[in-house]
Amino acid sequence: MEDYIVRGTAAGDQIRAFAVSSRGLVQAAHERHRTSPLATAALGRSLSAALMMGAMMKGKDDEMTLQFLGDGPLANMTVTADSRGHVKGFVGNSEVCLPAKSNGHLDVGSAVGQGTLRVIKDLGLREPYVGTVAIQTGEIGDDLTYYFAASEQIPSAVGLGVLVGTDENVLAAGGFIIQLMPFTEDAVIDQLEKNLSHISDVTEMLMEGSRPEDMLAQVLDGLEPKMIETLPAAFFCGCCREKVERTLISLPAGDLQEMIEEGKTVEVKCQFCGQVYHFTREDLGEIQAKAKRD
Repeated sequence: MEDYIVRGTAAGDQIRAFAVSSRGLVQAAHERHRTSPLATAALGRSLSAALMMGAMMKGKDDEMTLQFLGDGPLANMTVTADSRGHVKGFVGNSEVCLPAKSNGHLDVGSAVGQGTLRVIKDLGLREPYVGTVAIQTGEIGDDLTYYFAASEQIPSAVGLGVLVGTDENVLAAGGFIIQLMPFTEDAVIDQLEKNLSHISDVTEMLMEGSRPEDMLAQVLDGLEPKMIETLPAAFFCGCCREKVERTLISLPAGDLQEMIEEGKTVEVKCQFCGQVYHFTREDLGEIQAKAKRD
């Protein structure tokens, strides 16, 4: 199944809904960062959520970032998405491994631990919007449900899932976000709560062949769902050698000179995608000369 996001409404626009299929891009993140199954699950859930939250933004250059600043062994996790279906991210400890929970599921909550969830939205204004809440369970979906209610005052339901195979490759990944508008009728809320209590887990729905629109059809059963648009989704990082060079140019002159005097090739690795850039002593000399000209 290809990766894409679906945006829809239900109950005469009393509900707005998003769903995503993200197996391919979560697999790409796993391969780039060589994540353990537990790290893959945590990062994959966050990538899926960020994609849907990015699709909520209107400006073509808008970006949003999720930061889980927990005290668990996963260390901090950062994911960034834009409004065009692009997402990237990384975890502090890609090799984290913990015993499974009693139900056999990966223990993402213990890996994340307690701490703070930050949601940063860059909407092209002078200052970005920053919403901060306490991490509730570390399971990602629960924490974002709480964030929407506490920080944005939007009652929401967030379902996320990543299934990792015995070979550590991603078998399924995706999720949904359902949000209630201020004028939502009680009968609509009751029907939605009934649906949510009966549906399968996200990973089960995906493994049964459900597409994003199929997931929304189940969650919004009896509420006249309407699919408005679809958007391709992909793991994408805009890093390049030129951007890394600009970073090196901005270093204090003494630091750059010290690198040159050591005579070793400098390796710079992008945190978000794992791409490695190498700069020889000669490269650094050219960068130093450019810095002096600027």
